[in-house]
Amino acid sequence: MCGGTGTRLWPLSRHLFPKQFHALTGGLSLFQQTVQRCIGCPDTGRVLALTGYDYRFMAAEQLDAVGVGDRTIILEPAVRNTAPAIALAALQIVETDPAAVMLVVPSDHYIRDEGAFRAAIGTAVESANAGGLVTLGITPSHPATGYGYIKAQSSPGKRLAGDRYAVERFVEKPALEQASEFLAQGGYYWNSGMFLFQAGVYLSELQSLSPEILDACRKAWARGAVDHGFRTIDACYGESPSVSIDYAVMERTDKAVVVPYSGDWSDIGSWSSLAETGIERDDGGNTVVGDVYLHDVTGSFIFASDRLVAGVGLEDTVVVETRDAVLVAARGRDQEVKQMVELLKADDAPQASHHTRVYRPWGSYEDLDSGPGFHVKRLTIKPGASISLQRHFHRSEHWVVVQGEATVVRDDETYVLGKNESTDIPVQAVHKLTNAGVEELVIVEVQTGDYLAEDDIERLKDDYGRS
Repeated sequence: MCGGTGTRLWPLSRHLFPKQFHALTGGLSLFQQTVQRCIGCPDTGRVLALTGYDYRFMAAEQLDAVGVGDRTIILEPAVRNTAPAIALAALQIVETDPAAVMLVVPSDHYIRDEGAFRAAIGTAVESANAGGLVTLGITPSHPATGYGYIKAQSSPGKRLAGDRYAVERFVEKPALEQASEFLAQGGYYWNSGMFLFQAGVYLSELQSLSPEILDACRKAWARGAVDHGFRTIDACYGESPSVSIDYAVMERTDKAVVVPYSGDWSDIGSWSSLAETGIERDDGGNTVVGDVYLHDVTGSFIFASDRLVAGVGLEDTVVVETRDAVLVAARGRDQEVKQMVELLKADDAPQASHHTRVYRPWGSYEDLDSGPGFHVKRLTIKPGASISLQRHFHRSEHWVVVQGEATVVRDDETYVLGKNESTDIPVQAVHKLTNAGVEELVIVEVQTGDYLAEDDIERLKDDYGRS
């Protein structure tokens, strides 16, 4: 599941480039790490990625980068929580094998001990094959109040074979005193949001316990199609209630099983939780990433993305720098970043949704400068890729090649530009830009006109199925 926006990790995580696609804990993104962790389990088959329309090319490109060609990418037309999303994946799976076991995982978890994870999955598969709806329960290391809890059955006969337990109940995020009692009593686990079950069993329980969800999903699935390698879902999917799998099924079924997982785990729900993932700390207990200099700073998290960050006299502070925004927060209150993002959205601040670099299926563009009547961008086009055949009604463009070789279509002309060569695209000229070479094509684009917003575009033909 890789369709979330991760607003609590703003300003790095934004709507058009959310946290799961960032490399926060190593060279691979959280999404790529999750995929590799799962396909390393025994008897792993096909990868299914559930995501939103805006992230389809990003998910495909990152799967390609780690060599996952055997996959299906399902595009949700609306955010309807986990119970409907998982139903879509189950509907895909039952077309070929209703008894196949689904391993359902969010794409933003950090798990260091992959051996322990795979051992827990091996234990869970036994119950899943027997018809159980299995959830992985994280053995708690402290009385956390940010997670829900799962209580394992402790009465005689309720422990299943191996390290598996019937579920007694699910508990909402507790207060600190109650969480401390859970740890003292034992038998309580953090709710990880990771599940295993047969696709047919899940759909059967969903039909029995929340039929309105399954009815909406079946209708949306039947009206969907395969488009440019993606499985699209009809917009009537939005008719489904927005309900988590916990509320819709797990808390109401008599088939729930919990398998403990005792290794390192984090859902990376905040900057403070990222600091706890094993990133090395300095003598002052600070976690620093990037070009950072500190003097008399303790217990802080400092993340520099584009520029040097210097800190003096800070204590228990979170500082996150990106090219166009900086977050400064008390470390104990960084969960409230989500509220800050809502304020930005209310003011239509662009920093709420996208970075200065915006990714497209053909590559990316980066805003360099702008002012009244002009906008300067750097376009980076991947080998073999093209922007759509298009035209603009309010702006002209001037292109300068700084790297690679560009094939340009302008109205009835087709010509090639090399490094240090340039061309003009007048208002309303039909144009297309292609990188036919083997290295990245880098273009500096200067736009001029009375209206320079991104929606001044008419796509006449597009290789990626965009309207």
